[in-house]
Amino acid sequence: MNGKRMRRMIVWTLGGLVVVGVIGALVLQYAIAQNGPAVLSAVDRLTGGDGGAEQLAVVSTGDHPQQKLVVWGPDTQEHARSGKPRPVLLFVHGGSWRSGDPEDYDFVGRAFVERGFLVVLAGYRLEEAGKYPAMLTDTASAIGWTHREIANHGGDPENIVVAGHSAGAYNVVMAALEDKWLAEEGLSSDDIKGVIGMSGPYDFYPFDSDSTIAAFGEAPEPEITQPIAHITGNAPQMLFLHGEEDTTVRPRNSRILAEKLKDEGGHALTVFFPKKDHIDPLTSLAAPWRSRREVADLIAGFATGVTSSDTVSVPVQEETR
Repeated sequence: MNGKRMRRMIVWTLGGLVVVGVIGALVLQYAIAQNGPAVLSAVDRLTGGDGGAEQLAVVSTGDHPQQKLVVWGPDTQEHARSGKPRPVLLFVHGGSWRSGDPEDYDFVGRAFVERGFLVVLAGYRLEEAGKYPAMLTDTASAIGWTHREIANHGGDPENIVVAGHSAGAYNVVMAALEDKWLAEEGLSSDDIKGVIGMSGPYDFYPFDSDSTIAAFGEAPEPEITQPIAHITGNAPQMLFLHGEEDTTVRPRNSRILAEKLKDEGGHALTVFFPKKDHIDPLTSLAAPWRSRREVADLIAGFATGVTSSDTVSVPVQEETR
């Protein structure tokens, strides 16, 4: 084979690989658009392995199929080696109060089990069944179940941190700020060590989107559906993470809630990520993107700090205006 023909074959081969790569990227992008969390979990499992984590239980917390929890913890050998209860990270998914399934968020379980936590992935009723305040009673119910039962799975009920992305961030922040939801479970915000909101909406009245109108439009007192209306200096310590280029939920939501909490003597930390959008902080928790580590490390560092009674400190960045 002469050199010219060889060079031509190399060019064709490289060109074919580029085409395959582009097609693969487009297929992945389409799949993520259809059910992003499920795809992230599949990619995470293939590229990152199980990280010593396994699914321990799927638990029903109500009559509706969406009222369920998925518990993730260390595999049997790792648990046998450590023996002591782990702090708990309870994570509530987003989806505009219209979509989502905790069983699609395995990558969140693996990300934080390997960082020393027991993870509870919490679901809640959606769409018509999940209209305000159903999403809040379900989130409080998930926290109540965790407080009562997590010791049976190797978790520490006295060290629970709640976290959520987007609509899920709204759920956990409201459950922590408006005590009546946890009171229905015989608990109070004192039973939560910390709250982490990722890309969350906290000040979005009047309702101007299909999802907020559908979820909150029938509330008799719409103003009180907002976390910003329930500011208290006695709230658990909070960490707000937000992409500066988030056009789905504007970063001002995190900024203004943190400022109001601090004005009342509360503890709130904010981190704004340049060039990240609404989904990026969540995507960063899945392998191979998790190799960048910044979001997972911030969450784990905050949760470790509040569950070990240490002073919590993370870098605070000013929002780009």
